[in-house]
Amino acid sequence: MDSREKLLEELRNGYRIFAAHGWGDLGDGHISARDPDRTDCFWLLRYGVPFAEVETSDFVLLNADGRTVEGSGDVNQAGFFIHQPLLAARRDIVSAAHTHTQWGTPFSAEVRNVEPITQEACLFFEDCVVFDDEEVQIQSLDGGSRIAQSLGRNGAIVLRNHGLLTVGTTVAQSVSRFVMLERVAEAHLKARNAKPISGESARRAKQDLTREGADRSAFEFLVNHHIKD
Repeated sequence: MDSREKLLEELRNGYRIFAAHGWGDLGDGHISARDPDRTDCFWLLRYGVPFAEVETSDFVLLNADGRTVEGSGDVNQAGFFIHQPLLAARRDIVSAAHTHTQWGTPFSAEVRNVEPITQEACLFFEDCVVFDDEEVQIQSLDGGSRIAQSLGRNGAIVLRNHGLLTVGTTVAQSVSRFVMLERVAEAHLKARNAKPISGESARRAKQDLTREGADRSAFEFLVNHHIKD
């Protein structure tokens, strides 16, 4: 299996993991993957495919202008507007993940950043920012560019009144961290009087949580638990 086949298989599994969590029932979500050969292009799911039924043949390769390079079908237009500027601004990332979730979306309406109130939250300590902008319906590349500018060199962003978004050097990283960030958002909404741990302790926990292979291991757990084929 070549690198592109592996990438698309991982991308397929990412969408199926989203489906297993009950996300994307209305087509409201997208995961991107930069092509390993044509690095100025990236893959998105063609619109209308249920996340639980995604196959590798359902992806469309787009260039920076939004033109189809390979595959066929329309894509979520807002998805292109968000992902293209992110991947263009961050050559170090391969994938970005975003969808509307039970906890992340209401958490984003509080317009605040995550704090180290749980073990999982330490993963995002000093690596998550808030996109404090009222454009909740991204309708142009300009909107996506402002998200990319707000994200900076961080790995996660809370989109005000919209939801969560994570990026990664692999699809496995962006997806596993999205699942983790959703868990963090849930903790914030449930633990209203939570007391964060110190920055020193959060950094120490984060160092262990970000050890080499941790994201891949988490992704494989998600695949093994949720994807039967």
